[in-house]
Amino acid sequence: MREACGLFGVSGHKKAAKLTYLGLFSLQHRGQESAGIATARDGRIRIKKNMGLVQNVFQPAHLNRLGAGMSVGHVRYSTTGSSELSNAQPFLVRYSRGTIAVAHNGNLVNAAALRDKLEGLGAIFQTTMDSEVIVHLLAKPTYPDVEHSLVNSLEQVEGSYALALLTPDELIGVRDPRGFKPLSIGTYEGAYVLASETCALDLVGADYVRDVEPGEIVFLRDGDLRSIKPFEPKAPAHCIFEYIYFARPDSRVFGHNVHNVRKAFGRQLAREHPIDADLVVAVPDSGNSAALGYAEESGIPFEMGLVRNHYIGRTFIDPLSAQRDAMVRIKINPIREVFEGKRVVVVDDSIVRSTTSRQRVKAIREAGATEIHMRISAPPITHSCYYGIDTPTRKELIASTKTPEEIGRHIGADSLGYLSVDGMLESAPHPGDRYCIACFTGKYATQIDNGVVKECFECT
Repeated sequence: MREACGLFGVSGHKKAAKLTYLGLFSLQHRGQESAGIATARDGRIRIKKNMGLVQNVFQPAHLNRLGAGMSVGHVRYSTTGSSELSNAQPFLVRYSRGTIAVAHNGNLVNAAALRDKLEGLGAIFQTTMDSEVIVHLLAKPTYPDVEHSLVNSLEQVEGSYALALLTPDELIGVRDPRGFKPLSIGTYEGAYVLASETCALDLVGADYVRDVEPGEIVFLRDGDLRSIKPFEPKAPAHCIFEYIYFARPDSRVFGHNVHNVRKAFGRQLAREHPIDADLVVAVPDSGNSAALGYAEESGIPFEMGLVRNHYIGRTFIDPLSAQRDAMVRIKINPIREVFEGKRVVVVDDSIVRSTTSRQRVKAIREAGATEIHMRISAPPITHSCYYGIDTPTRKELIASTKTPEEIGRHIGADSLGYLSVDGMLESAPHPGDRYCIACFTGKYATQIDNGVVKECFECT
């Protein structure tokens, strides 16, 4: 599994580009393929983007040239479109009404049908990104201003989107009507700030104000915020994987602290799958909070037994299989003195293909553990995601073809226990029916069938 993207924007500050650079650092875990910043000043939009990590893409000279005023930044992992510079964001577009930079987190499930339609009308696409569909819809001369054009464009798309758009005059933030992806509003020295996660607000010293609400468009200009809610309300479908894995534990997502939610998952996991063991160990870093919860509920001591090499990126979001397999081998190392002669509960956030889990169990066994009991703080992943997580094909998801018992034997664990769907929803901030859990159940909020969106489609 791979996550999508991170957004950060600033409206009206003399250090807009530098603040955005820092904000993207905090969101680097959301995408490591490319990074970009666009700024608006004196009626012009400037942009700098490239492949690679934030610290490698931007140098002080770049930030100085980008200048002050307003800005929007983006870090990317591809969920739609290949890993190449032409697909890096923000997109900068010059069209009949001026110039606009667009940054997108999410996935449009009807992008292919819309692209075919637009190309039939003469549109020429420059990238393989679904996000470019939004750009072409915006560029159509149906409406004379950005606001009405944006509303009309988004009424035609279906799927998940958190957007940060920059015109020469204002910064615009948008969430889709179901609220799949997070987007927060903060303030810093009189300027408004947008961020995919509140940890980015913390880094720059901004104060969290609230989330952009599902179906809301906010216009940020000269220290003012204007809001409209032009779309028909739809049932919420917040991505539960933001709590399980994607977001940083110090972030506030969908109104709640991620660390506390993960601890609640771990406590429920201990109630559902108790075991007699000597210690609880987390697979760092996303397993840390759930492991603490498991240890607290079970009374089994928590110990740091696996050390992560923080100079290696997150293996789920590396685009090439060969690179991912190499990173698994060098990313986490067991402490032999912790494991030797011990019965161990190892808490991780998920099992996808099982390659990573199998190698970790083997390494812990070689470090001297006498028993290894894997506990997963999420249900089995049985279906692919179409809303902005680049999951493998369904046949690559081991839980789609094997039972938990079979998976446990396959990875070499003495036992394997997953958090149940009901237990996850009961432990999540209520009400529990506000979440998209399609990757566990196959029940999607939307699905494409011959170009027609069907509501509440259940995969068979």
